[in-house]
Amino acid sequence: MNFVPAELIRKKRFGQSHSREEIRFLIQGYACERIPDYQMAAWLMAICLKGMTHEETSWLTLEMRDSGKVLDLSSLGVSVDKHSTGGVGDKVSLILAPLVAAAGVPVPMMAGRGLGHTGGTLDKLESIRGFDVNLGFARFQKQLLEIGTAIMGQTLEICPADRKLYALRDVTGTIDSLPLICGSIMSKKLAEGAAGLVLDVKFGSGAFMKTLDDCESLARALMDIGTRCGKKMRALLTRMDEPLGRFIGNALEVQECVEILQGKMLYADTRELTLVLAGHMIFLGGKATTTEAGQILAEQLLASGAAWECFQKMVVAQGGDLQAGLPKAAHSLVVAAESSGFMSYIDVEKLGVAAVLLGAGRQLKSDVLDLGAGIEVFRHQGQAVSRGDTLFTLFASSAERTALCLPQLKESFQISRQSVTRSPLVAKVMS
Repeated sequence: MNFVPAELIRKKRFGQSHSREEIRFLIQGYACERIPDYQMAAWLMAICLKGMTHEETSWLTLEMRDSGKVLDLSSLGVSVDKHSTGGVGDKVSLILAPLVAAAGVPVPMMAGRGLGHTGGTLDKLESIRGFDVNLGFARFQKQLLEIGTAIMGQTLEICPADRKLYALRDVTGTIDSLPLICGSIMSKKLAEGAAGLVLDVKFGSGAFMKTLDDCESLARALMDIGTRCGKKMRALLTRMDEPLGRFIGNALEVQECVEILQGKMLYADTRELTLVLAGHMIFLGGKATTTEAGQILAEQLLASGAAWECFQKMVVAQGGDLQAGLPKAAHSLVVAAESSGFMSYIDVEKLGVAAVLLGAGRQLKSDVLDLGAGIEVFRHQGQAVSRGDTLFTLFASSAERTALCLPQLKESFQISRQSVTRSPLVAKVMS
């Protein structure tokens, strides 16, 4: 059945619901390039403004899933993936995938690139010289059998409609829409064939969901789609009111992950969140009787070097060379405290935008990343600060880049007279 795209855009602009056939027409048409970017961008903006019903969101998800091939990984046993809704400095997947695989749970991970002010797992991994994220189905499944984990990007075969929509949303201000987020996340997760999925749904000033209530709504919507499709589901609602870990930026975050995998007791919040998520994944994968037992096993595997060994095997299997070193920025700038008091992050999204301006993220679809660019964070929420203390070090290709990001950086925090109490990383677990 044929429809007129402009009429469907108008229909959603006035808050009316689509039929599944109308959504199929739009998704298939965009995937096959019969519908241009400008019309799809207008439809996405109408969805952001008017929303979608639960039925529309489910149809959108399934149509994006069915725009390509769907993997069958049942021969691997109970495989489990993890997805994060994105945050500033969130690099957990790089540690988590080999850690859980070392516990005997296969981890098929289909990751994305940077979206808005948040970094992308694929961009981080490509900081490793030669690392290939463009795996075909056969290579992806072979690596899962041999190593237990593989991290790949979307291909023309897997959710091609979502791959195009994901890039378009990044540059058209249509990221923070509940149905679009649900459709994008779950179409890929349903297509990749994992039996279980642990969701890291973030809330706070550095996340797409700003409040705990909105975060819980997103988690429930995602879990509803997953459970109706027969997946084992778990969701953790986690805090993003300050950057996660020490570094923001692609190569910088890889270095942080490598040091944690090597057993160094650094970057406490990154390590803590990784181990909590690992406990849930190991439990869903049937390798522990409780999530607590799964977390204890994860701690042992991190301490023994088993996770680091698995990570190295994954890098080699995907063509990467850790020995070649990671990209480094040509210029750096230290940002010092101008007064004494306590660190208080007030808008972490602006910190993420500052990293984008440094070159660590994209403003346009065509932008080429500076993989060595980013920010080193020296103070976390509530920590004491004296005038002259280093708060951040900025890394970029030029002094002009660092100067450009300073207004955003300075709007992301303030030095308070009173200490701010840090909330627990994990606010709620939903199963």
